[in-house]
Amino acid sequence: MVINYGYVKNYKWGSTIIRNGSSANAGPRVNREIFIDPIRLIDNKGNMIGVVKLNKAIEMAEQVGLDLVEVSPNAKPPVCKILDYGKFKFEAQKKAAKARKKQKIIDIKEIKFRPNIDTNDFNVKIKSVSKFLSAGDKVKITMRYRGREMAHRDLGIKILDKVKEETNAYAKVELEPKLEGRQAIMILAPDETGQKEKINT
Repeated sequence: MVINYGYVKNYKWGSTIIRNGSSANAGPRVNREIFIDPIRLIDNKGNMIGVVKLNKAIEMAEQVGLDLVEVSPNAKPPVCKILDYGKFKFEAQKKAAKARKKQKIIDIKEIKFRPNIDTNDFNVKIKSVSKFLSAGDKVKITMRYRGREMAHRDLGIKILDKVKEETNAYAKVELEPKLEGRQAIMILAPDETGQKEKINT
């Protein structure tokens, strides 16, 4: 086995980055897991101690009943901090959970139209579009062409333009009508200003 006491580069193995034989996603190295010597030390009060021997830093952490955590492994030398690793890990998990909670998941709903759609069916579909947009979802409007309808694609585009007009007060066009094979698509997204006006009326 070859022991490298210098700085170790990251190597790719398949889709996972391996660093010194362990996954880079395993979290920060703690105490005896740290292998680069010397390190730059920050004490448990946030004071920068400077560059010290690894064993000395571990001893200092043990003296105050805390852990030595490698917080900046790519620095030269790596930066380590004396802290409560259990509390550090808990706070990191709590921050990650809070960030995930703030993320808004937006679904894209699809409503299909035909060039020869009648008025009643059109109005029903517009109500569905409005419902999805009010819920904060994006809506993909798909205009399907069959057989000879491809020769009259302008009829389908007129229907899509009518959809834009009907939803203009509370929606914005994220993707203008675009022909893809035997269909044309358009994507509408909620317009927050329009949504507020609609709710207040």
